[in-house]
Amino acid sequence: MNVKDLKVGCQTFTWEMLGKNWTGGPDDLLKAIADGGYAGIEITDTMIGRYAGKPAEFAAALKSSGLALISFAFGSKSGFTLKDEIGADLETARRWIDFVANFPDALVSMGSATIVSNGPRDDKFAIAAELYNKAGELGRKAGVQVAVHPSSHHNTLLFDRADYDAIFALLDADLVGWVPDTGHILRGHKDMADTLTTYRDRIRYIHLKDVDAKGTWAMLGKGVCDTPQVIEIAGTAPNFNGWLVLEEESDTAAADPAGAVKTNRQTMRGYGA
Repeated sequence: MNVKDLKVGCQTFTWEMLGKNWTGGPDDLLKAIADGGYAGIEITDTMIGRYAGKPAEFAAALKSSGLALISFAFGSKSGFTLKDEIGADLETARRWIDFVANFPDALVSMGSATIVSNGPRDDKFAIAAELYNKAGELGRKAGVQVAVHPSSHHNTLLFDRADYDAIFALLDADLVGWVPDTGHILRGHKDMADTLTTYRDRIRYIHLKDVDAKGTWAMLGKGVCDTPQVIEIAGTAPNFNGWLVLEEESDTAAADPAGAVKTNRQTMRGYGA
């Protein structure tokens, strides 16, 4: 894939991480992201607000903002690792898959498996994989790709390379894609390039963010992430759809979310995207 074919989108977690300090709604997000120079948005179940269950209205709002829906991301209090909650989590997945089916080429991104209960860690991989695979089957029937987004947040089950190897061994590569997140990979293991290359067939789109050498979130280009290398590897990934989704969690973004995402968009132009 040529660099000029890359598309740059923005994730809404930059605002979501502010918690009660963020009092805006989804239209404010669309405006900030469009004004920041982005072509698309990845929004979450927490931030969709009044558009939940109203895909036609959301599509109209996106169109007037000049944005495409790249992906819809959701998580669960179950951490996707509670056997008794698989049914409920699949119902949630079905609801969002049906929502996303109204948007051409958009994906559903399922959050990282997370430990929320006692018991053997290894057993939780099988539960998470069962859920992800069944959600992927629902997606296939609806014509919507489903992908998993590992994280490095508290109690994640998918932190280091061994965890990635374990979950990917259990996932049906035809049903469940991967949204690699450069910041989360760098916090969990030092072999980001090898991880991306090894599992490149599973890459659907990429979350691009930066961390410093200590693993603290940094503005894009200010940390240790080798963005040109990530772009190069993505270009060899057969199922990569061309979207680089910038997600910013640094203190700079906490102080000025709209300003930070605008700066990151300018940084990406320096990389030719």
